[in-house]
Order: sequence, then C-alpha cells, then structure tokens
Amino acid sequence: VPNLQGPRYISPAPNGGFVVSEECGDVKVFTSSRKLLWSLSSKYGHQFGNPAGVCVDAEGSIMVADEQHRTVHLFPEHGAPICLVSAGLRRPIGMACSSLGHLFVADAGDNCIKVFKYRVRPP
Repeated sequence: VPNLQGPRYISPAPNGGFVVSEECGDVKVFTSSRKLLWSLSSKYGHQFGNPAGVCVDAEGSIMVADEQHRTVHLFPEHGAPICLVSAGLRRPIGMACSSLGHLFVADAGDNCIKVFKYRVRPP
C-alpha cells in the first residue's frame, strides 16, 4: 500500500480490509483489495493530534488512541464519533479490543496496560 504518511499502527477489519494510523494525523480505512475507502478525518471531520494504536471490533467500529490528546475515540460505521476515554491516559499507544467489549490500551507514559469496558451487552 503506497502513499502513506508515516504509517504507525495497523489493525485488520471484519470485512477483510484494514485500518492504518499515520504519524501525520490521520487514520485510513482500506478494503480487502488494498483500495482506500476513506480517512477518518474526512469522513467524520475529526481532528487528531497524533493517532497511534487502532483496532476494529466485531461490529466494524474503529477505535483510535490519540497519543497527543491522551484520548481514545470510537468511530462507528454510522453515527458520530464517541470519546471512550478522556482521562487517565498519559501516552496511549498500542490497542486491542476483545469480542467481550474490553479495550486494552498500552500506556507508555505509565508503563502499563489499562483495561476498559466499552460495551455493556455482548454482541
């Protein structure tokens, strides 16, 4: 996949595609055939500081850790972005999400993994 601006983190998506965060402040979504679908900045009008870790849950929602803003946002397939974590992070970088609705965030500022529950009901 060419023409990325400092690719940082990548996550597979349920539809066979993938999501890539870029050092220059955007997150791009690709199809399984490696074609760009959209960027989160253009689709949602969201302004990132320094997007780092990304993950995609079973419903296709994309979660992004913003290292500069110290937040984690959820971008649903339909609807507006939701801030999942706005406090307690010092330098969020890597992320993973589980099928049970848990979000795991590697916080390099605290040298630990922080676990959040972002979904109350099972899928």
